[in-house]
Amino acid sequence: MIQSRTHNCGQLRISDVGEKVTLVGFYDNMRKVSKNLGFLILRDFYGVTQIVIETEEMMAKLNGVNNESTLSISGTVRERSSKNASLPTGEIEVVPEEIRVLGKCIYNELPFEINRSKEADEATRLKYRYLDLRNPEVKSRIVLRSKIVSELRSRMTEHDFLEITTPILTCSSPEGARDYLVPSRNHPGKFYALPQAPQQFKQLLMTSGFDRYFQIAPCFRDEDARADRSPGEFYQLDMEMAFATQEDVFSVIEDVLPPVFAKYGTYKTASRAPFKRISYKDAMDRYGSDKPDLRIDLELQDATDVMADCGFGPFEGQKIKAIVVDDFTATRKVIDKICADVEVQSGNKAYWFKVDENGELAGGIAKFLQDRKEKVMEALSLKPGDFVGLTAGKLLDAQKTAGVLRKFLGAASEKHRKTDCYEFCWIVDFPMYEIGEESGELEFCHNPFSMPQGGMEALMTKDPLDIYAYQYDLVCNGVELSSGAVRNHDPEIMVKAFQIVGLDEEHVKAKFPAMYNAFCYGAPPHAGIAPGVDRMVMLIAGEESIREIIPFPMNKTAQDVMMGAPSEVDEKQLRDVHIKIDIPEKEV
Repeated sequence: MIQSRTHNCGQLRISDVGEKVTLVGFYDNMRKVSKNLGFLILRDFYGVTQIVIETEEMMAKLNGVNNESTLSISGTVRERSSKNASLPTGEIEVVPEEIRVLGKCIYNELPFEINRSKEADEATRLKYRYLDLRNPEVKSRIVLRSKIVSELRSRMTEHDFLEITTPILTCSSPEGARDYLVPSRNHPGKFYALPQAPQQFKQLLMTSGFDRYFQIAPCFRDEDARADRSPGEFYQLDMEMAFATQEDVFSVIEDVLPPVFAKYGTYKTASRAPFKRISYKDAMDRYGSDKPDLRIDLELQDATDVMADCGFGPFEGQKIKAIVVDDFTATRKVIDKICADVEVQSGNKAYWFKVDENGELAGGIAKFLQDRKEKVMEALSLKPGDFVGLTAGKLLDAQKTAGVLRKFLGAASEKHRKTDCYEFCWIVDFPMYEIGEESGELEFCHNPFSMPQGGMEALMTKDPLDIYAYQYDLVCNGVELSSGAVRNHDPEIMVKAFQIVGLDEEHVKAKFPAMYNAFCYGAPPHAGIAPGVDRMVMLIAGEESIREIIPFPMNKTAQDVMMGAPSEVDEKQLRDVHIKIDIPEKEV
């Protein structure tokens, strides 16, 4: 049954005075003045309208009706004597002639006040997400998401991309995270996997002769939650281009994304094309991160030569990185808090000293540097008023810790950070291979499907650790939106790339049979990228948690507390898919 209404609750204006109308919506609240006078606020998706109850008969119709019940109200629009300029409908009110309860809320008390639901604890909000979404502020984030996705679709179509959906049930593939597995009823002992990304399918589309593909693709990864990552599932603007280079991908993204960020964003300016390009090596050397926040203008300096032998234990035999902040006026309490936060986030300590107004080194580790003051001042170009943050360790550890320190120092120094813009950059020239931290053996650094720079010649003649890939990341305000690459479309180069990490041709054929075979029939060079929709919307909305822009998010432990998932299933369902549950008993 469709409830008829003449207007929505955000629509009526002074020009509608005298008109007979029917409104439907939620009983938001009522200010009851007497037994025959009250002011009811009716709320729907579009806004609110004040309803004036002026008779005992109408008041009686609302007796026993709880807030959040749904109502149909018919009556006459009139001008308000006491107008509310903060509301679009604040110049009018409706005098009801008929009130009907369409859906009764049976609870006298709600889990939280609807308009203040964001103040409730997260577990309660997620359990009663359908009530949380009634809050106009919360709802607005989902509306924003819809508008952004629509805009992205439109702009991709303008660039001649076809929206093509790819399978949800597919085979397990080594994408770097754990798969969600789906047991097969008709094929005992075999499993489908939910796609971690449509990577192989979109490359196969290019091999099939499609020139430009995109979709708002659902991806499934069994990984832990973070503030900028939702566990279980997420969506990305997945795209691929045939006969394309890295430059072609950059050109499309640089034209599609900035106008969307500028149009809908909390900040109204976004980087224009071309985005700044930074090699992976330079990003780590200068910013201590492969996802630098370029709104912060601080950069790392190397202080190893001048400080490694200063007598301070943690510096001995280590690489030392320094960040100089001029005119830094933070108190000792603030500095200690920054150092503590760095240690929590990075697992490594940060150190410091400053140059006082007399040009003397003071505070922190200054006493270890007094015998080389002039050398330190010269090496770091220091002057009175400068603050120096320091990190130490193996090169990568020192860099990463300095990257975290840079972020906190930037947040504490208004002079060195911008807050009203979206700063995009490309991180390029990633290493093709690396030594795995856990295995200690040669591994692919990122995507094994990336084309090595220099092609077969590089694979044949270079030290693997000196080979770069046509691999790139898109970063905005310190958030990695996406990884992308020029793909390795040549089966001979693909086999050689895997051989270098100890995997032979048979492994490639077994793990990627469709793609390998398709490439043997002549594949076009192709490249692509897949910016995360959830992360983009989070940045555009200015939210700190990704769960605020997802309609029905899971909690931090990948549970849907509203629906009760994951849940147990009965024995018949398990027998149908040939599964037995064997959970070890917990030790007491």
